Amino acid sequence: MLPVVALLGRPNVGKSTLFNRLTRSRDALVADFPGLTRDRQYGYGRMGPTPYVVVDTGGLSGEAEGLDALSADQARRALDEADAVLFLVDAREGLSAQDEVLTQWVRRSGKPVFLVANKSEGLAPEAAAADFVTLGMGTVHALSAAHGQGVAKLMEEVCAILPRSLEEPREESDTAIRVAVVGRPNVGKSTLINRILGEERLVASETPGTTRDAIAVPFARDGQDYVLVDTAGIRRRARVDQVIEKFSIVKTLQAIDAADVVLFMFDGREGITEQDASLLGLVIERGRALVLAVNKWDGLSHGARERIRAELARRLPFADFARTHFISALHGSGVGGVFESLQAAHAAGRADLSTPQLSRLLQEAVTVHQPPLVRGRRIKLRYAHQGGRQPPVIVIHGNQTDSVPDTYKRYLINYFRKSLGLFGTPMRVEFKSGENPFEGRPNPLTTRQLNKRRRMISHFKKND
Repeated sequence: MLPVVALLGRPNVGKSTLFNRLTRSRDALVADFPGLTRDRQYGYGRMGPTPYVVVDTGGLSGEAEGLDALSADQARRALDEADAVLFLVDAREGLSAQDEVLTQWVRRSGKPVFLVANKSEGLAPEAAAADFVTLGMGTVHALSAAHGQGVAKLMEEVCAILPRSLEEPREESDTAIRVAVVGRPNVGKSTLINRILGEERLVASETPGTTRDAIAVPFARDGQDYVLVDTAGIRRRARVDQVIEKFSIVKTLQAIDAADVVLFMFDGREGITEQDASLLGLVIERGRALVLAVNKWDGLSHGARERIRAELARRLPFADFARTHFISALHGSGVGGVFESLQAAHAAGRADLSTPQLSRLLQEAVTVHQPPLVRGRRIKLRYAHQGGRQPPVIVIHGNQTDSVPDTYKRYLINYFRKSLGLFGTPMRVEFKSGENPFEGRPNPLTTRQLNKRRRMISHFKKND
């Protein structure tokens, strides 16, 4: 196992900024906003002479109730598994009562602790460290996580006391299925991931907007590697009034783009809303493979369940290619069946389709239902080939393809989908018309005109 370095401290001292610096990434959401991080965020350390895992945690405010208490529980879990602790304080604000309380808590853990005075850019090291010497934590390491000043020197000292590991950092497996769990606030995304993992890995609360960052959690099930990405719930634009919520939405959209499959969750107690339909349309527009899950199903009456099924068919006909599961994230009912659909959707999105097979299916589809006439001429579709994956794109060549109506495009997509068994992924059809070799030239003579000209020439020759 790789050694673990945990970042602890009160809110807004720069833990996420240091996390991004150590991992050389932008995985942790950073803003000048106290209490931004709530869940544990893991990454591979890439600064220092030896490999390690670095853990970002939520700020410890000392509150005993609500989300602050849940965030503190996540920090305690990180402390329990850490081999070394970077205890961050704010060099510009100086020593606070919270820092003194947290010092006692960290010291009782018995773990090696490095006191880090962050935001010390522009300050003399002695001035940055002066307030914190009284904590009795040994050397005060003055640095700037934002600018990288002093970080490399600190990590040399940290790595010197870490237990040695023969293991190299494991990059994300090429065969891992990356699943973004998406939905409105408070539909149960974090609860579902905790149920799948069998531990309280993420902060889950009835308070909407608990999750702010996109947290990636790797795990394996039945020999298949996955990366579950918990995302912030997206509300209607009119209700997004905090800058930090706008940052969270950006991280969610990035998670959707990076996903192999999107697991889209609905709240069974609230039904299918306009916001659900809008967000789901965005996922399909981005071409992501898709699985639907209606959560909180266990507490619904028979009549309520029938209404939800009817709403799914009436309001989401554009997502009828996706499999739907009715689950309880809290109790685990129906969750196991989701993984089969995730694998099927992932395989469908990456399907390799041969040109002969697609061309044969195209001719079958045209035979069953011919394209319409355009100005008295029949649209001709000759052959098809694959033009892309995730989502599958089928390119069809023919004449007058610019005039193919949308209804016929949908017919072709449904015919290909049913024939190929590609459920769980959107499909796209593109059309290309063959080049007209006479375009831009004078119109060629018809056969009748040519024969008439030949007879005239023959007649003149005889008379001569």
